[in-house]
Amino acid sequence: MKIISMIPARYSATRFPGKLMQDLEGKTVISRTYEAAVATNLFDDVLVVTDSAVIYDEIVNNGGKAIMSIKEHDCGSDRIAEAVENLDVDIVINVQGDEPFTDSESLRKLIEVFKEDENKNIDLASLMVHITKIEEINSPNTVKVIVDKANFALYFSRSVIPFPRDKSVDVKYYKHKGVYAFRKDALLDFYHLPMLSLEASEKLEQLRYLEYGKRIKMVETDVQGVEIDTPEDLERAKKLWK
Repeated sequence: MKIISMIPARYSATRFPGKLMQDLEGKTVISRTYEAAVATNLFDDVLVVTDSAVIYDEIVNNGGKAIMSIKEHDCGSDRIAEAVENLDVDIVINVQGDEPFTDSESLRKLIEVFKEDENKNIDLASLMVHITKIEEINSPNTVKVIVDKANFALYFSRSVIPFPRDKSVDVKYYKHKGVYAFRKDALLDFYHLPMLSLEASEKLEQLRYLEYGKRIKMVETDVQGVEIDTPEDLERAKKLWK
């Protein structure tokens, strides 16, 4: 299988505009993320795909590889699909541009999912982290996922799922980490299918896959990392980097 990593990178962000170009201990956030993906040595290629000339120049001028989006896109999967449509590739790993702490072990687990899936029953795979802090479980900025017995995703939500009506039941809560591994065909299907109501309501692109019957295999990881969504997250990332 030919496996590549693509990093979707928008300059504008609702909560923290320009966050990917912020300094993270001497290099920009997007450069740190790109270098982390390359350093795993798991991919045949690593590319940033962006709508921003500023981000494109940042990567290319520092020796990396980047692609400019031709169209406007609502989500990272659409941006990646456009970029890979004419590429000879089997599996595409989507690493979020605001996650500079992406680790090789978690990505290796995602790749193994497809190597073991001989019948091609899995359309895409993604990561989840067990969470216990009440404020994180309740936060709409934390995307939760619930899974079946085989760890296939049942639903993703910004709300608390499952709702703890019976507090005596021992329920584990999982945070969805926005790192995806796609079969190319599933990614292109997504690109050509219109957004439906669940995705539009929650503003979570992964719901489009579920609404159209795609199977998402979730892989548990212990690596929490830091997703840089706010200036406060950036300060936490700086401390962690040190």
